[in-house]
Amino acid sequence: MRQPHGDEPVAEDGSGGTAGNHDPTVALELERLILDAPRRYTPYQAARAADVPMELATRFWRAMGFPDIGQSRALTDGDVIALRRLAGLVESGLLSESMAIQVARSTGQTTARLAGWQMDTFLENLTQSAEPGLTRADVAYPLVELLLPELEQFLVYVWRRQLAAVTGRVVQAAEDHEITSGRLAVGFADLVGFTRLSRRLEEEELGELVETFENTCSDLIAGQGGRVIKTLGDEILYVSEDPATAGEIALSLIEALAEDDTIPALRVGMAFGTVTQRMGDVFGTTVNLASRLTSIAPKDAVLVDGQFAAALEQNGSVAPPDSEGPGLAEALSVAAGMPASGLPVPGPDDGARFHLQPMWRRPVRGLGLVEPWLLSRHLKAE
Repeated sequence: MRQPHGDEPVAEDGSGGTAGNHDPTVALELERLILDAPRRYTPYQAARAADVPMELATRFWRAMGFPDIGQSRALTDGDVIALRRLAGLVESGLLSESMAIQVARSTGQTTARLAGWQMDTFLENLTQSAEPGLTRADVAYPLVELLLPELEQFLVYVWRRQLAAVTGRVVQAAEDHEITSGRLAVGFADLVGFTRLSRRLEEEELGELVETFENTCSDLIAGQGGRVIKTLGDEILYVSEDPATAGEIALSLIEALAEDDTIPALRVGMAFGTVTQRMGDVFGTTVNLASRLTSIAPKDAVLVDGQFAAALEQNGSVAPPDSEGPGLAEALSVAAGMPASGLPVPGPDDGARFHLQPMWRRPVRGLGLVEPWLLSRHLKAE
């Protein structure tokens, strides 16, 4: 692809061309409105103006998610200021160079998805209701002009709120290693038969189904104190510091989605243990185990691992067994690899919220032999 020259418009992703727009001036006018500055610099000139090595400036630019633009005069004073600020954080010692790159990458990835969703949604809805003969290009400029200041302020507000919540969790961690490698309950919620269903649905219907699924799950998870890590179309990954909260979320998800006949059945797999957290994502054996349990869970059911079950037992969230035989604490201790004496004996079930049923042990790819437990609500006798 050729590189743009001079003030030739650059597509949304920063590459050459006009992103399918038949009128190049529309893209350029929108860019000027949004960036609030004219194009002045080539990448080399911007790096020199910011007093940042070209190699570092290129790394920042790519980390934010933009392709190389050669020597096009496509950058503004805002780009120079951003480069200067990032480099200043490194020079002051507040961030290492690798950390600054991570800041650029995480911010770029998050805002790219946000910006794409916002413009697709706003333009689609308003274009449908626009007067006959009006195109997206006709609608875009006044729409952006009205929404831009409001969305900018709201974005800063939500970011500060999220930052305050994350900072609170970090400063309350007992040890430094808990910040990046703490113990969490990890849950995967997965729609059953989604691949087959997607072949039968029109694209618009499929999009509506996924949006309903993601919105319902995200609202419920956040409302009950969990954290959504990511959504993958037919699957959502969430975490919670408290296994009981994660269990309540899982059962509530199944109950809520069961009321919507347009959404397939749900299955959930959960595990509890050490989790590595990086750039808003989670990794490690606990995450892998939760994913594997999801793949073997029956529809409209929740499977948990032994550590998860033991944690519920320890905090008194599980009802004692109804039948004679080995106590629940002993059974859970074996499943979790813990001595029976290390777990409390179940007491009265006044505060019990869950019922646990051991399932057959089975091999799980990459994790060996696993004994899952079926989690359900504890129904108290009338």
